[in-house]
Amino acid sequence: MTLSLGQIMLYVNDQQTSLQFWIEKIGFKLIAENNEGDFKWYEVASSEQSETTIVLQDKQIVAKMSPELHLGTPSLMFYTDDAEKIYQTYKNKEITVGELVEMPFGKVFNFADNEENYFAVMEKN
Repeated sequence: MTLSLGQIMLYVNDQQTSLQFWIEKIGFKLIAENNEGDFKWYEVASSEQSETTIVLQDKQIVAKMSPELHLGTPSLMFYTDDAEKIYQTYKNKEITVGELVEMPFGKVFNFADNEENYFAVMEKN
């Protein structure tokens, strides 16, 4: 029996603004969306072939449906083959980025989305 990571639920306050951030600033693609009544979500990924996607869920709706869930931001690490290029691209797009640092395992930096959720990017060759 094996498991693979399929979707990451990201609970946000403003789905439309978050969707714009991931598509327009990060360059992800809209993979799927559900627009049934109050329960809406958007699924985004770096490409249509990505095995793992991020699903933008409305934080208030999920809290009402499942009050026991922890709705905090998951700690996500994105891999790239060129951290400096992505770092500069994000800065040029006025995305909040932390310092680009050289670690023993490679270059790393953090960035924030429109709701000040922080994520990491690591160069992995």
